[in-house]
Amino acid sequence: MDEFIERIREKSKETSAVIVLPEGDDERVRKAEEIIRKQKIARTILLNPKNLDSRKIKEYADIYYNLRGHKLASKDEAKQIVSNPVFYAAMMTRLGEADGFVAGASHTTSLVARASIQCVGVREDVGLASSCFIMIMPQCKYGEGGVFVFADCGIIPYPTSEQLSKIAILSSQVFEEVVGKKARVAFLSYSTKGSAEGTSINKVRQAVEITKKVAPQIVLDGELQADSAIVPQVAQIKCKDSPLKGKANVLIFPNLDAGNICYKLVERLAQARALGPLLMGLNKPCSDLSRGCSVDDVIDCVAITSIRVGNRQ
Repeated sequence: MDEFIERIREKSKETSAVIVLPEGDDERVRKAEEIIRKQKIARTILLNPKNLDSRKIKEYADIYYNLRGHKLASKDEAKQIVSNPVFYAAMMTRLGEADGFVAGASHTTSLVARASIQCVGVREDVGLASSCFIMIMPQCKYGEGGVFVFADCGIIPYPTSEQLSKIAILSSQVFEEVVGKKARVAFLSYSTKGSAEGTSINKVRQAVEITKKVAPQIVLDGELQADSAIVPQVAQIKCKDSPLKGKANVLIFPNLDAGNICYKLVERLAQARALGPLLMGLNKPCSDLSRGCSVDDVIDCVAITSIRVGNRQ
C-alpha cells in the first residue's frame, strides 16, 4: 500500500496541476493542504466561506444563471448557490481558473456531484456522470497487487446496460491513468456465464456485448460472480475460457446498492484504503471525499485528481 501511495504522490508532482479545496474550514483539509503544499504534490487553492471574492461571486452567479436559469427563481438564487464554496470551486474549474477540485469532507456526495455536473459539466461524448473508487488492500494477492477500481459506487442507482458500458470504459481509463497498468474489467453479477437467469443478469450481459463492440481494446468479461472475476483457481473451474482468467482489476457492479455496500465492507473488513469517489464523465477531473475521510485521504485524492489532469494536458 505504501509503495503505491508514494508512487501516485510522486506522479502527481509532474503535472503542476492547480486543485481547489473548498473546505478550508475543515481541520483535516487544512492539514492536508499544508502537506500537499510543502511536498509540492500539487498547487492548491484553499477556500472557505470567508475568503470568497465578492466580484467573482457576481461573475459566477451570472454564468450559473445562464446555465441554470430555467431551474431558478432569480439571479439572487444563483448568487446564493455560487456563494457555497463547493459551487464556487466548481465554477473556478469550469472557467479554467483551476484544473480540478476535491471536496466532500464536510459536504454530502449529492451536493458535490450536483456542483460538478451543473458547473463543470458532463462531457458530450459520454452523456452521463458516474463515479469510481480506487481500492487499495494491504497484503492482497488479487487485482493489481491489491489495487482495484470499483464502479459505480456513488452516483447512478440503477444503471442501464448502456450506462454500465460507459461506466466500465471510463473506469478502465481511470485505472490505466492512475495505476499505470492494463485494465482488466469484470462485469459482476450473481451468475457466472449462465449459471443463473434473471433481469439484472440480462442487463449485465447486454452491457458486456455493447462494450465489446464500442471498446474492443479493453480486456473484459461478464457476467461473472466476484470469485470468478478475481480468483484464478475459481475462474479455472467456473469460466476457464474467460480472457480475464480470474485476474480482474476493475470491478463493475450491477447497481449502486451492490457497489456502495461492497466498497464499504471491503474498506472496513479488509482494512483497505478507499480513495474517492472519483467523479467520471465530466469536462474536467473532480473528486468527492467521504465525510469520514482522513488527512491522507484528502492528500491522495488531490494527487489522483492531479494525475487525471495531467493525462488531459
